[in-house]
Amino acid sequence: MTGHASPVRSAVTRAGRAGRSASGLALPPLRQALADRRELSETRPRTQPPIAALRHYARTSPGRLVAIMIVLSLALLLTGWYSASVLDDRTSTLRAMVDRTEPLAESAQVLYSSLSIADASANGAFLSGGLESPTLRTRYADAIATATTSLITAAGSLMDEAEADSAKEFTETRQDVESLAKNIPVYTGLVETARTNNRLGNPVGSAYLGVASTLMQKTILPAAQRVYDRRSAAISDPQQTLSTPPWGVYAALAVTIVALVATSRYLARRTRRRFNVGILAALTAIVVGSMWLLASGLTSVAITHSARENGADPLRDLTSARIATQQARSAETLSFVQRGDTEGLRETFNLATLQIRHTLTTLQNDHHDVAAVTPSQLGATLDLLAQWIAADNDARTAIESGDFSKAQKIIGTGTSAKRYAALDADLVKGITATRESFRTDINTAQRVIGYTGTGMLVIACFATLAVIGGLVPRIREYR
Repeated sequence: MTGHASPVRSAVTRAGRAGRSASGLALPPLRQALADRRELSETRPRTQPPIAALRHYARTSPGRLVAIMIVLSLALLLTGWYSASVLDDRTSTLRAMVDRTEPLAESAQVLYSSLSIADASANGAFLSGGLESPTLRTRYADAIATATTSLITAAGSLMDEAEADSAKEFTETRQDVESLAKNIPVYTGLVETARTNNRLGNPVGSAYLGVASTLMQKTILPAAQRVYDRRSAAISDPQQTLSTPPWGVYAALAVTIVALVATSRYLARRTRRRFNVGILAALTAIVVGSMWLLASGLTSVAITHSARENGADPLRDLTSARIATQQARSAETLSFVQRGDTEGLRETFNLATLQIRHTLTTLQNDHHDVAAVTPSQLGATLDLLAQWIAADNDARTAIESGDFSKAQKIIGTGTSAKRYAALDADLVKGITATRESFRTDINTAQRVIGYTGTGMLVIACFATLAVIGGLVPRIREYR
């Protein structure tokens, strides 16, 4: 009875209104309008709000399928975009490391080494007491020219560094480069003045040489070392990240695979079909892409780790050992030229050779025979160092006994000079081998992971289309 109250009441109202109209009694206009509006609202079907209607549709089977399709599609697209973004960043970092970062670090290393070689050569040229040998003169000139070229490269890269690094680091690098550009000409001028006085036989030449060497050791080389340290950090810092697998990408793919498997099981229960072709195709594509990414990603990480262990780290150590070698040679030759209170120079020589021995011994213990520089090669380098130290001790003994001619021969062209040259050549060979190993490994890591990012994005787009193609027919069955 309650469900039919409104129609009955409407019929009675219309009958009464008709009776009143027939009898000539009409309602007032306002009451007539209200009565018509109430009648219209009572007879019009009630509509649900949009949110309520959407909530009601989401509880139905086609609504659930539409929701699953939308969520899966967004998840696949986001996973593909995230994978491509992370992997492309890794590829770009590896490419920049080979094309830009490593050459700049090499330029900074050459700058530092060349300045050290120039100082050692300038001091060695004074051992003859008059006109220096053409070999030492050429070695000094080549070292200065190489250092100047490397300085131009370092100065030319300041604009890129301003865009890539912090403002503080850029300012510090610019100050160091400006200091080098200002002091290298001052150093060469002092060396030429010392050389001129040495040719004329004036004792003041050794004083000028001491001032030049002090400028090199106290001002120029520290600035070059800071530039080199920053360039080396630009290589080592990204390698820490590149040596770690992209766990975030792996986690996103795992979540996507679990979601596809859960959707397949839901459809099997709901539609009484064992497999959905679209979901199965999407799942297959994501699994294949994950296996590809797992293989290429882990391989790239392993190769990058090898580039750091067998390339970047020993390269830094060997470079440090070579620079210490030049410092020791500079102190050795300058102590003979000055022939005064040389305790400080002897201490410099001893500390430098101790640093070389420690660096090479540590490197020998940490590396294996498949590395770019093997322990046996490092052992031969250590033997050369021991022979050089023994020759320097012979020269010191000769100086203490007053036999300067013998000491001059040992340090200038004899055993000490030959052992120093052999040690330096051995270190250069090791530096070249480790640098080539580093570049080869980084290039290989870049090629291994190069197209994985784009491939994962394409696979994700294909999986999205497969999901849509597999669910749309199931949704249409409910119409």
